[in-house]
Amino acid sequence: MQAETRPMAAAGSILAAMAVIGVIDNAVPVLAGEIGLWQFYAWRALLAVPVMLLCVRLGFGSLTVRRIWAVMLRGSLLALSMLFYFGSLAVMPIAQALSGLFTSPVFVLVITALALRQKVGPWRILAVAMGFAGILVVLTPDPETLTWASFLPVLAGLFYALGAIATRTICSGEQLMAMVMAMFVVQGLMGLAGLAGLALWQPAVPEGGAGFVLRGWVWPMSPLAHLLMAVQAVFSILGIGLVTRAYALGEASYVAVFEYSVFIFGPLAAFAIFGQAVTLTEVLGIALIAAAGMVIMWRMKAG
Repeated sequence: MQAETRPMAAAGSILAAMAVIGVIDNAVPVLAGEIGLWQFYAWRALLAVPVMLLCVRLGFGSLTVRRIWAVMLRGSLLALSMLFYFGSLAVMPIAQALSGLFTSPVFVLVITALALRQKVGPWRILAVAMGFAGILVVLTPDPETLTWASFLPVLAGLFYALGAIATRTICSGEQLMAMVMAMFVVQGLMGLAGLAGLALWQPAVPEGGAGFVLRGWVWPMSPLAHLLMAVQAVFSILGIGLVTRAYALGEASYVAVFEYSVFIFGPLAAFAIFGQAVTLTEVLGIALIAAAGMVIMWRMKAG
């Protein structure tokens, strides 16, 4: 069955998704100082799944699937992506982790052109290049600090790109809520497996955010951690749902460019919440990112 194509609706969905994710991801560094990655995965899934079941009960979406293997494969790819991304936060600043994760539009473009043999025009290539250049300007990575661990978030970008492409290809026609549910279920299972492994291993855990990957179950959590986990669970459903809808409605190589907008919404949220200033260099990078989206929007309207 030919997938429905609505590029403007897809662009609107992904921009809304990045606005949501750009805000709520500012909670992760705060949570990383108190709980661990595996608890974060398991606890967020435990909170999110009942909310989704309630939404389905109230008539918002369906959990019916046509190809369970495809839905679970897509969920696993995205869960792996987020595992590498959140895990990389233990060994590098969040800015570097984001830089690696958002190589995903480049992977989407390459996979779309080479593996799927889909036509990718020069304007999309230009938009991806502009957005990626904007990221480099915003984050100014230092080559002297690169190690093998620096490439963990790049793996996150690769798996994210594969999951995004799977949404449009093998999961075409699947229910949005079912695809979102599958991802949270896989994340929850990964979290439980990690907690079980740490309980047996019992490694030494560094203080603060450095112990994010090695920290096991922490209880009780602080009231702030409970609040941030609830916000993460509820708004992640919204954000991931909007991402899924975007990739279901538009070609992956179009939609992926708009994900760069998280580098606009994220810093704005950090400034509003934590008072983190935006430098002139960051403004230049953000302008490049915005220009990439404008190029794609212009080409959409021009046909």
